[in-house]
Amino acid sequence: MDGSQPRTETPTALKRISLLSSPMRAVIRLRRKVQFLKKTRLQISLSRTNLYNPSMSLFNQATFDNSQYFTFDTSVDQSMVNKYKRKKTRRKSRMVLYPESSKKYLPTEQKSKAKRCLLLLIGIICFQILNAIENLDDNLQKYDLDGLEKTMHREVFGQKLAVDRIMELLKDYLATHIHNKPLVISFNGPPGVGKSHVGWLLAKHFRSVMDNDFVLQYFVMHHCPNKEATPACQSDLSEKISEMVTRAEIEEKIPLFILDEVELMSPVLLDTLSRFFQPNQTNEFLNAIYILISNVGGSEITTFALQNVSSDLLHQQRKIEELLYIIQPILTHFHPLWKSADIIPFGLLEKSHVINCILEEMMREGLYPDQSHIENLASQLGYYTTGGREYAITGCKQVGAKVNLLSESGHKPNPLVSTL
Repeated sequence: MDGSQPRTETPTALKRISLLSSPMRAVIRLRRKVQFLKKTRLQISLSRTNLYNPSMSLFNQATFDNSQYFTFDTSVDQSMVNKYKRKKTRRKSRMVLYPESSKKYLPTEQKSKAKRCLLLLIGIICFQILNAIENLDDNLQKYDLDGLEKTMHREVFGQKLAVDRIMELLKDYLATHIHNKPLVISFNGPPGVGKSHVGWLLAKHFRSVMDNDFVLQYFVMHHCPNKEATPACQSDLSEKISEMVTRAEIEEKIPLFILDEVELMSPVLLDTLSRFFQPNQTNEFLNAIYILISNVGGSEITTFALQNVSSDLLHQQRKIEELLYIIQPILTHFHPLWKSADIIPFGLLEKSHVINCILEEMMREGLYPDQSHIENLASQLGYYTTGGREYAITGCKQVGAKVNLLSESGHKPNPLVSTL
């Protein structure tokens, strides 16, 4: 019995050993297979990076050959694997491939309608600008301001800055027919410096380019000499202004009102005028030009001119600003209507300007312009002498009377003028 028992247990033990060894063999085979795949993968990776780092490649190869244990740790080669993946990703082609049998068409570009609208708007704005420029030129040509400027520079002596400022204001205002307030210009200065003469030239010019019904010259001592008739004068002046601006608005013209000797107006008339200068009126009263001529501030202008005889001509504009700063409070104290006015000061005339006035008056009267007689008449007038210059006290105001006396004394007329 003892000898037969081992024979019966041997097959069972072998069977148990066989059952235990088959999972082990599977694990061993799996380990070898994984190791083989890992080795193959690392060899491919090392072969691709060998060109960039040969020493590192040899080190990794030796490490791989000496590896004897199965492990899932791939931290050593993770950076190389990621580098290989990035390089492989960059090599992907972005080119669109078309079938050989089909035609190649580019995708249709979607054009925005807003771009067309923007171009149309720009075209309309450019057209409006060109049209406005043409209208400005038409308005200025209608009033012939270039001809007026030439006449003023030719016939007004010693007041170049004043003439330039007047023409600048007229050109800006007459360039269009739509305004938010009337244009009010005030001529201020001592007697005889050319204020009334400029007003006469303006009236003459605008009567020639427009109708006489759109130009009014109002002389206070002529139209309203008595203070007792102030209410009637007020009604008459207000009616004339209203009637003229209404007719001018119908014909799309701008009327011109020249009011001389304004310092002699009564406060009631000044109040009447100031109501026409306000911006909050109907449209026809906004399209008008008012010229105010007065001697208010004349003594201050004379004093300032005599004190600044030696000032440089390059600083004249600055001197004008200083002068306006002086006379502006005087005018507004006289009456508030001057707050709405552009003030243009007329300075003193030198002796050379007076000689030109005498020559012009003699030519107008048909007298021969003898230089000796002109010098004689000029020497009969009074002058301020300062800084080596002579300024006429009365300007050209007495020139007309002196020339008339010369004519009555038997002076021979100019034969060229008398034959015309």
